[in-house]
Order: sequence, then structure tokens, then C-alpha cells
Amino acid sequence: MKIEFLKEKGELGDIIDLEFDKYAEEHGIECNYQYFNFVAKEGDKIIGIITGHSYYEEVHISDLIVLGEYRNKYVGTKLVEAVEDYFGDKGFENINLTTYAFQAPDFYKKLRICVGIC
Repeated sequence: MKIEFLKEKGELGDIIDLEFDKYAEEHGIECNYQYFNFVAKEGDKIIGIITGHSYYEEVHISDLIVLGEYRNKYVGTKLVEAVEDYFGDKGFENINLTTYAFQAPDFYKKLRICVGIC
């Protein structure tokens, strides 16, 4: 056996999706993996983006970014709320994200998002 490092996902994503789906089907689990993107706009200009995916019974926020000149204007809050509103009544158990200590921890605390070990 040989282990390789690959920078690009390429066809690996297809293999992963197929195997997750097969495992889920064999065990009576609905994977239902879906990507999502929400954008905040001012006119035609994108000023904030939140991305992620839903699968099994959870939603995971992957990326949240607000353009510098629009920070501290509730754009990030509205984007998180859009995810909560969209997925809130669809039977998911939780919405989660992972961040680093230097990436706006006070923002997440204000949203009552658990920071650290919960």
C-alpha cells in the first residue's frame, strides 16, 4: 500500500459521495448530503458569503466571510440567521461550525454559538 498527498480533490469527492451513499443505504440511513451558499448583497455587489453543507441530521457551516468595509454592520449575523431560518424546520439536530481563536470569537459569542468545548 502507498499513501499519497494530493492538493486537489478532483474525482476523490465523487468516490467519497458514492461510498457515503452506499454505506447509508446499507444501514438505513439517509445521508442527504447537500452543499449550500447564501450571499448578502448591496445592490449587485456581494458583501458577505456563508457556505456549508447538510448531511445526516446536522448542518455544518464551512465558511463565513464579510467584506472588510461591511463588518460590524450585522451582515455576518444576518447570514448565520439565514442558515438557521432555512434549516430550522427541516428536522436537523444541530447547526455547527469550526473556527480558530483569532477568527472573530466575540462575534460567535454574541450569537450564542458555543466557543470551545461544549
